[in-house]
Amino acid sequence: MFRGANAISLDAKGRLAMPSRYRDELDKRSSGQLIITIDTVDRCLNVYPLDEWEIIETKLKALPSLREEVKRLQRLLIGNAVDLELDASGRFLVPPRLREHARLDKKAMLVGQLNKFQLWDEDTWNAVSAADLDAIQQPGAMPDELRDLIL
Repeated sequence: MFRGANAISLDAKGRLAMPSRYRDELDKRSSGQLIITIDTVDRCLNVYPLDEWEIIETKLKALPSLREEVKRLQRLLIGNAVDLELDASGRFLVPPRLREHARLDKKAMLVGQLNKFQLWDEDTWNAVSAADLDAIQQPGAMPDELRDLIL
């Protein structure tokens, strides 16, 4: 399980170091093999261990291929997916096209989302995080099924 928000830096080549606390699990689960693709809702990237990505591919493959919204989702997710591998130093290269999509520069945030990570530009993450906190505190913002969640 991946949790927490980690401030990280991209080097001049667009590489970033996976925080050491995640490396052992990534090595065990997928031998350091990752898939990175765009997020279709937010201006960030999703980084999946290979085993989690294969579950998504199976689900996408099972969808009715003649539906335009399915084709659109497949084009976006699969068409932008890039295979990555952690190097001996625990780093991986974020391709330029994907860095551009997420507006990544030097400062970034790697945010655990249980089965994957989101990779955000640091300023964008801070703004989205603050907006989420404001929104969830508004009266009526929590649907009934979330009010029963015990935290």
